[in-house]
Amino acid sequence: MQSILDQLALKFSLPGLRFELGRGRLVKAVVETDLAEGEIYLYGAHLTHFQPAGEAGVLWMSDESVFEVGKPIRGGVPICFPWFGPHPTDPAAPLHGDARIRHWDLEAAEIDGDGVVILTLATSIDDFTLTYQVTFGRSLAILFRVELSKHANGSVSFEEALHTYCSVQDIQQALIEGLESASYADKVDGMKRKPATDESIHFTGECDRIYFTAAADCILHDTAMRRSIKIRKSNSQCTVVWNPWIDKSVAMRDFGDDEWQSMVCIETANVAPHSIELKPGGSHVMTAEISVVS
Repeated sequence: MQSILDQLALKFSLPGLRFELGRGRLVKAVVETDLAEGEIYLYGAHLTHFQPAGEAGVLWMSDESVFEVGKPIRGGVPICFPWFGPHPTDPAAPLHGDARIRHWDLEAAEIDGDGVVILTLATSIDDFTLTYQVTFGRSLAILFRVELSKHANGSVSFEEALHTYCSVQDIQQALIEGLESASYADKVDGMKRKPATDESIHFTGECDRIYFTAAADCILHDTAMRRSIKIRKSNSQCTVVWNPWIDKSVAMRDFGDDEWQSMVCIETANVAPHSIELKPGGSHVMTAEISVVS
């Protein structure tokens, strides 16, 4: 395993970038610059840490997460692809698709004149080539590109989500702005389609909602921590908001019983009626930028 770390360090030698064995002896890239700290595992291209200089960490990770090949990491930014949630026809297929439970290759690492580190990872799933570019600066910028082979047998549809877990001090004092005018499907209430509330999202129980035609920025106000996190996105028509609350937290083996109090997912997505269809040779790019704004 040390030889893999040595090879990565030799090929991608940059100030502020190093490679380590993380939890489960999985390889991760670690970024430490004057602008920010961050880390990303090559397994699942899974972001597990981002912390702008002078700020608290932005991404939440479960202390109970499993770091084992074939199983997803709980927290950070899992990549959901090519389906979201259960597979539509195969109940034995992995939840949220294959992308988050396979090895990705580090294709490029660069640093710009301002000290911003940019890492590019890639993998292939069936006829798709996936590219994941992560930029560690004062904000965390993510670009997810999906390309369908020109040799594919006709058009193919897929769903995608950047399943971002945001850290909060107390979910019961947090609120989300930006989705007031969007209708949503309420998973807690049997996927019933519900109208826009014209109100910010407050948390008083389990929340699992898919907001449709929701391309606007979201701002997570973490009142207890006295800060706000902005999520700006492009080419995403859905936003998923999730907190499991008490009972579901207890039921999940890779999630601490009380950890629901310190997290909320705000997911940049294209799912359900907003799934993406590509023709052979076509491509689609979705982006998200996460920043601390106060």
